[in-house]
Amino acid sequence: MIEKVLIANRGEIALRVIRTCNALGIKTVAVYSDEDYNSLHVKKADESYHIGEAAPAKSYLNQEKILDVMLSSGTDAVHPGYGFLSENDDFARLCEKNKINFIGPSADSMNLCGDKMECKAAMLKAKVPTVPGSPGLVKDADEAEKIANDIGYPVLLKSVYGGGGRGIRLVTNDKELREGFETVTSESISAVGKSAIIVEKFLEKTRHIEYQMCRDHHGNAVHLFERECSIQRRNQKLIEQTPSPVVDASKREEIGELVVRAAEAVDYTNLGTAEFLRADNGEFYFIEINARLQVEHPISEMVSGLDFVKLQIDIANGEPLPFKQKDLKMNGYAIECRINAEDTFLDFAPSTGPVPDVTIPAGPNVRCDTYLYSGCTVSPFYDSLMAKLCTWGPTFEESRTRMLTALNDMYVQGVETSIPLYKTILNSEEYKKGELSTDFLKRYDMINRLTEDLKKEKEEKSEAALAAAIIHSEYFKSRVQNSDANSTSWKHKLD
Repeated sequence: MIEKVLIANRGEIALRVIRTCNALGIKTVAVYSDEDYNSLHVKKADESYHIGEAAPAKSYLNQEKILDVMLSSGTDAVHPGYGFLSENDDFARLCEKNKINFIGPSADSMNLCGDKMECKAAMLKAKVPTVPGSPGLVKDADEAEKIANDIGYPVLLKSVYGGGGRGIRLVTNDKELREGFETVTSESISAVGKSAIIVEKFLEKTRHIEYQMCRDHHGNAVHLFERECSIQRRNQKLIEQTPSPVVDASKREEIGELVVRAAEAVDYTNLGTAEFLRADNGEFYFIEINARLQVEHPISEMVSGLDFVKLQIDIANGEPLPFKQKDLKMNGYAIECRINAEDTFLDFAPSTGPVPDVTIPAGPNVRCDTYLYSGCTVSPFYDSLMAKLCTWGPTFEESRTRMLTALNDMYVQGVETSIPLYKTILNSEEYKKGELSTDFLKRYDMINRLTEDLKKEKEEKSEAALAAAIIHSEYFKSRVQNSDANSTSWKHKLD
């Protein structure tokens, strides 16, 4: 049984894993770079070890250094979190070789999931519908152009080794395709040192809907319901919610069966996510498996009542799932807003630096997973995600209004945040009606609407401040008029 876990990560996800391990009586080991010397995960873990410079390649991506810490600290398991080494099959294989329990899928399964073309072939064999496109890798721009003309523009050029919205280009004609082919190739080589590209039909006005899947080492598999992740910028998620407004009980069961089939097709164990695009006609198309714990897992925990990290550890320990699909019920509605340190008006450019003061929202059915504290720093070396703000309600409207209250309560001094944009989105009629799509921001002109909201808010604050000043002045005058002989001088000062 697992007794000591090294968290090969940082920030809020490292803290998230530490909390569950503490509850289970499992010792924790943190690793940190020069940049993270004063980070909370370093202070909260039972043991902490320095592993290198701030740049990820010299610290959080340094497999040998992390392995050295695991071996020297007596670690018997590693939790990779998300990002960094979480979907690196070489790292998973390194752990397996050294008899360290990797809390996630096997290296072979991860390798298959990470190869989009091989994974797509496995889905087709398992009769899981996929997006129309190239039957295999395209060898050059000429072949890509021929396929694009066969299936019709617009199409997506996707790197097999991409992820997190990277290595993807939307092209609408032959000229754009050739330019995009070179760009995607160079991005892929820059990110992982190799390139392999596929072509897929671009489905307009799509929704991004993913299913949490779970499978143990005894062959038992279930889905843990869906998450709507359609509100995005540059193919990266901003706001997630569960359940999806367009998935009823019948559709949930139908797609859920496909998800279980997908997990079995790649011999997946532990927790993962099967991602789908839902076309405007209601058809679902599988796009990929994320072989790790998802950023947005808290909202699925809120509606299922499960601790997903505990579930991961139990599966890694060889325990069978303690429930069957029929035992799982959705309860209520949950929303997650990713609080990013970004300047919305500068194309979501990262905003970094010291955070002198911060206020974290709290209250019934409010959850905020974050590494922030007053006096911390948002680093330029890592992802811009600072916090995951989540709310739950028995109805969608209660969850939505609770989120607006939490967003108003949250304060982060020193850096720009995505909070104002989220308030504009959650107050929009399109969001309230569930009219979501992956191009939501552009389709409904959210940035310009945010500008108008901020202008209106500034005017209202100015009017409120003036009214308060008048009230204060009148009150002060009344005090002066009722004072002693010195009132004349005070009244002169007031005038």
